Amino acid sequence: MIQTQLEMGVKPAAIALGLNRSASTLSRELRRNGWARPTARRYPGRPPVAGGYRAQTAHKRAHACTVRARVARRLRPGTESWDQVIHYLKAGYSPEQIAGTLMLVNAETPTLQVSHETIYTTIYAMPRGELRTEVIGWLRFGHAKRHPRARGEDRQGQIPDRVSIHDLPPEIEERLVPGHWEGDLIKGAHNRSAVGTLVERTTLFTVLSRMDNASADAALSGFSHVLNRIEAQQRLSLTYDQGREMAAHQRLTEATGVKVYFADPHSPWQRGINENTNGLLRQHLPKGSDLSGFIQEKLDAIAWKLNTWPRKSLGFRCPAELFTPDAFNFRQHHAALFALGH
Repeated sequence: MIQTQLEMGVKPAAIALGLNRSASTLSRELRRNGWARPTARRYPGRPPVAGGYRAQTAHKRAHACTVRARVARRLRPGTESWDQVIHYLKAGYSPEQIAGTLMLVNAETPTLQVSHETIYTTIYAMPRGELRTEVIGWLRFGHAKRHPRARGEDRQGQIPDRVSIHDLPPEIEERLVPGHWEGDLIKGAHNRSAVGTLVERTTLFTVLSRMDNASADAALSGFSHVLNRIEAQQRLSLTYDQGREMAAHQRLTEATGVKVYFADPHSPWQRGINENTNGLLRQHLPKGSDLSGFIQEKLDAIAWKLNTWPRKSLGFRCPAELFTPDAFNFRQHHAALFALGH
């Protein structure tokens, strides 16, 4: 089309418009293939063909330039960087977590550091086949877009003596002191099973609690059990939504010493850390599944895996590294991760 329209005397800008391309894109194509803008002819005879542009020659040149990349990709199958990326993908890390972890683990070897965009590009540039499908399956989320959450009925007035989130002390709101938690329930199929989730606001440390159901008594028993396993100075307050399972919040305070605050109705952003964590946990506790089969030991293992994932907001440190610094060794953890073949 370019060659034909040039022969017809159509200007390059009009050709670009007809091909739905930028004028600068077309001008670069013409310039790198020897085209010169024709000047006013001062002699009779036939005009030069296409101003020196030949479609067949341009196609051969373009093909020759794309056969071999000018610079070899840093991340490609068969390299040490690729092996490290595969290890962390199998362990459930996201590409952004992998990029941050490689920056820390390979601090003295910049050639083994890659960005999360490079990881995504490499994965999706793989040829179609079983290997590509398997690698994409290791990515955390498979859906292309998010679905809006349904808003339930207004549950104000069903929790006696609740204290509003607007009464939070400044040190809690600004996350200056650890020991302040956000809580929620992850519910299973038909709301017949549930798992309690607690996230510490400063370190993002996560605790999961097994529950028989979503009743207030079950929440009281489950949350009391896991909170009392934590040292008293690290369990000071809990911010929760206005779910009816927290109707026994005063008894929870008596049992654990944790003061409970309640977020506004339909305001998940007021407990954004917990909402984000629940999204991460859905990889292990999928929607529509029966959660009653998860014993406490299994939930502890899931929580520990999440607590040893690097988090961007923590400078790609792990929650366990900050919440339990005496019990967690960063380099030993990653050495063990590779030793186990994860």
